[in-house]
Amino acid sequence: MTSPASLSPAQAAARLEEFTVIDVRAPGEYAAGHVPGALNIPLDKLPDALPALKSASARGSLLVVCASGVRSTRACEILAGADIEAVTLTGGTSAWEGDGRGLVRPEGAHATWPMERQVRLAAGSLVVAGLVAGIRFPAARWLSAGVGTGLVYSALSNTCGMAAVLSKLPYNRAPRTAGDLDATLEQLQR
Repeated sequence: MTSPASLSPAQAAARLEEFTVIDVRAPGEYAAGHVPGALNIPLDKLPDALPALKSASARGSLLVVCASGVRSTRACEILAGADIEAVTLTGGTSAWEGDGRGLVRPEGAHATWPMERQVRLAAGSLVVAGLVAGIRFPAARWLSAGVGTGLVYSALSNTCGMAAVLSKLPYNRAPRTAGDLDATLEQLQR
């Protein structure tokens, strides 16, 4: 499979009104700041959104965004598998903001670390805990080995089970009602 088409922040900003922007980060990340006009469909909910995204893509181009470009690239691959064309924002919202472009930050939204940073903290903490506990209980070193193996698998498969688990934590959820994804999908089909 080839890599999806991508646009730099400057290229995307120049054509932003042409796109339906889809942010595939966790709701908490999205609420902490997103590209203007972006609609939130978390990556793990993307399969449920395919019919609505197909409808939206028939009316115009889709721009898929995440924090760094990794999840949006994966989302574009999923969309391509469903015959839905989409482009990804190179470098994600980090590059967008780094390029001097503003993010929409809803009033009252709390800052949430990007998922990649949360994964690094959790994985590093588990590895250190396994090594420290391994001083007294040698079998605890298997925790470190398991996390290391999981990180290797994550890199090879371009998926991340730890991110999927972390996205379920309360601080990664925006203060939204369950019907918001349904409202987003309905909006896409208009």
